[in-house]
Amino acid sequence: MGEDKCSDRIARLQQEMERRGLDCLALVPGANLLYLSGLSFHLSERPIVALFPVDAPPAIVLPALEEPKLQYATCRFQVYPYTDEEGPTQAFQQACAALELADARIGVEELRMRVMEARLLERYAPGCSLVPADAVMAALRICKDADEVGRIRRAVAVVEGALRAVLSQIRIGMTEREVAGLLMVEILRGGGEGVPFEPIVVSGPNAASPHAVPTDRPLRPGETIIIDCGAVVGGYISDITRTIALGGLPEEMVRVYEVVRQANEAGRAAVRPGRPAQEVDRAARAVIVRAGYGDRFLHRTGHGLGLEVHEPPYIVEGNREPLRTGMVFTVEPGVYLPGRGGVRIEDDVLVLPDGAETLTTFPRELLVL
Repeated sequence: MGEDKCSDRIARLQQEMERRGLDCLALVPGANLLYLSGLSFHLSERPIVALFPVDAPPAIVLPALEEPKLQYATCRFQVYPYTDEEGPTQAFQQACAALELADARIGVEELRMRVMEARLLERYAPGCSLVPADAVMAALRICKDADEVGRIRRAVAVVEGALRAVLSQIRIGMTEREVAGLLMVEILRGGGEGVPFEPIVVSGPNAASPHAVPTDRPLRPGETIIIDCGAVVGGYISDITRTIALGGLPEEMVRVYEVVRQANEAGRAAVRPGRPAQEVDRAARAVIVRAGYGDRFLHRTGHGLGLEVHEPPYIVEGNREPLRTGMVFTVEPGVYLPGRGGVRIEDDVLVLPDGAETLTTFPRELLVL
């Protein structure tokens, strides 16, 4: 991301902040700070807070040992460094005073801001109000530009290549954990920068839990195997799930697979600009309800993708937000049968001006190894 794009993003941020009555936005390390500045840090015991005033250039409080990273920033910060010996208090005091944050309305990330950073701001910006501001950044990030979509496309290509490579290696008797390890290796080998989450590889009864984790359970014939994985390329994420079988499946599980496949297709077909997000959920869910498995579809139909694996828009009943060109999200209906197994089919979808494009292309027909 160049300085021009960074300047544009900060200008849009300041407009959104002014509209919502915020004097400043305080960001800790994470996707929002990366989006605005190109900078990536780890959350640690050393606090880092970037401050974006509504009417002035941004500032950042950070450990002196992290200061060299600022040469890669796509925006220019007023810098307030501190050493381990000094601690962060004086740097926070100086930054808050320089930006005149006393009595200010400061937006914070409700899902990321920790007690440590919040107390430092409240102490050195006396009288300030810390208010949730996740919606401010969501408004900026929810529609992807061409560069962002290009990175997601590359992340899709990497994860699909890794999935193909791993499926050719799966054998009866391998453990779920072994297959998950192979996926991570193949993602890195294929050009991924990493994985946004540890791959989910679960089989048999374990596949009846949507967010189960891989275990040492061996793969057995006649059972479904849910494989849910993603890749990171250029900071952006892909997320795909396919359900496969080792040998023939029981008749009901074959029927369930077809129901989920049709639900996935119906959900993707419902994606249009201007249509409320909940309509995609309704379209996918209706197929499963009609088949008699509505109570076994245990989660929303999808979630947004970008710098984070879960971000707006959320494809769920009650979300009436109209879909817009540039939104990218998953469509991932599933049916989970306790004690027997489960099926989930997940694709990544891009909203276009006249419809939608499914970015993931991996076959959706039942694959029997």
